[in-house]
Amino acid sequence: MKKPEDIRSEPRTILDQYRSVEFSVSKTDPLFQFRVRDVSPSGMGILVGTGSKALEYLETGQTYHMKYNPEDPNGSPEELETEIRHITFIKEGRYKGQYLVGLLIRTA
Repeated sequence: MKKPEDIRSEPRTILDQYRSVEFSVSKTDPLFQFRVRDVSPSGMGILVGTGSKALEYLETGQTYHMKYNPEDPNGSPEELETEIRHITFIKEGRYKGQYLVGLLIRTA
């Protein structure tokens, strides 16, 4: 059986490389940190609880500078320009009642 072509917006290695992502919209706004997840067929994202204040700051189509913390404890964090691709409420399954926020790392 032929394996279907992977059409994700992010290469699989991104998910293997980073453990978590953190961001703040401005210096006066809170700092948010989330585990990088592979919960969508379209690529990487973060899960955000319904009551999280982060939902007040995130907007689809906006680009933010986010700090990605590596899986390797000896690695250094990387600050990368990241676009919010979608914010989707999960109605069923393991993550029911949370929001999936799709992330796309922007490259030059």
